[in-house]
Amino acid sequence: MRLVAESITITDNRTGNSIEIPIVGGGVDAAAWRKLLPGIWFHDPGMATTAVTSSAVAEINGETGILRYRGYPIEQLAEQSTFPEVAYLLIYGELPTQAELDEWTHEITRHTFIHENFRKRIYDAFHYDAHPMGLLTSGVAGLSTFYPEAKDIFDPDNRRAQIVRLIAKMPTLAAAAYRFSRGLPFIFPDNAHDYPTRFLKMMFEVGGEYEPDEALVRAMRVLFILHADHGQNCSTTATRVVGSSHADPYTAIAAGCAALYGPLHGGANEAVINMLTEIGSYEEVDSFIASVKRGAHRLMGFGHRVYKNYDPRAVIIKKAAHDVFAVIGKNPLLDIALKLEEVALADDYFVSRRLYPNVDFYSGLIYQSLGFPTNMFTVLFAIGRTPGWLAHWNEMIDQNSRIYRPRQVYVGSERRDYVPMADR
Repeated sequence: MRLVAESITITDNRTGNSIEIPIVGGGVDAAAWRKLLPGIWFHDPGMATTAVTSSAVAEINGETGILRYRGYPIEQLAEQSTFPEVAYLLIYGELPTQAELDEWTHEITRHTFIHENFRKRIYDAFHYDAHPMGLLTSGVAGLSTFYPEAKDIFDPDNRRAQIVRLIAKMPTLAAAAYRFSRGLPFIFPDNAHDYPTRFLKMMFEVGGEYEPDEALVRAMRVLFILHADHGQNCSTTATRVVGSSHADPYTAIAAGCAALYGPLHGGANEAVINMLTEIGSYEEVDSFIASVKRGAHRLMGFGHRVYKNYDPRAVIIKKAAHDVFAVIGKNPLLDIALKLEEVALADDYFVSRRLYPNVDFYSGLIYQSLGFPTNMFTVLFAIGRTPGWLAHWNEMIDQNSRIYRPRQVYVGSERRDYVPMADR
């Protein structure tokens, strides 16, 4: 019996012409569509059903709740790996050998500093209460002026140098943005420590007395890993769009930061904290759930554009939250969050709509408990996501990707003649 490959057939009812298109890897080639229907565009606002690229960086199965980096389950990486190792995996496709990891970690560690003139001239130009994410986005873009050689994106050695610099300097820029917004003196990176410890010390060091508990360092490591990549989301797509013009990586990553700055993308965990604060008490959860079902409020931190099952990252973060609270004391909002999750998951209204907790539901509680203000939540997201952005940018260069140029369906006026001002 001859096996028939999976395919679809498209028929142009105006002409009767048809074309068969193979289904490969869950997608169909748009070139066949263009061949049959030239000048007819697939109208897909938000690109919700459009694959803009093929990628080997991360696999997401929203139906079954699977997230894998280069084939490795996120659960295993969060439990056993380090953030620099995960960054190496995302960018180069394989887990490093010990020698490769040692060299990679050494490179990142020796590039953590930012030029003092750069820090002063960039950040001191802003108002004292500027949002840290605005500072970070500007700082990343500004680095391109300090490393003009970064424009040579087709030199593999040069590309690696910029990738290392971005991963190394992002926590330094982030901590500097926080301390500037608080009027605190800048703390230089202490390269005797690992990646998450170094960042926490740059954030919270006062008088040389800050030593983060191992549970807090572990939570920071896990959060960075869980945020490292998530496929073609808004900020990754923004990075690829800008990178497709052959802009340098600093400019492309700044575009990713800018996209993440928007509240619909990077601000979800802050919205969860605001929701829990608004609920106010354990006793008010039931009435809040009722108001959500009436349409008076939104249930933040539940549901996901991709996941129609429990977000696998949420399971890991929930455990990390309990580990953190065991050290520093329970966040008063935790009981509200736990009851909210319990009530929602027992209610068919939410279950039938496949609304399960996502990565943002508990991450904000951890960030808040670690001492981060809510306006730093998106900045922390950006640190974690930087290797993912870079992995996609690097992959795109290797693929010799065409410049992004999506089409539009024009719905404006037909041809009109210019009307002189006196006749309008």
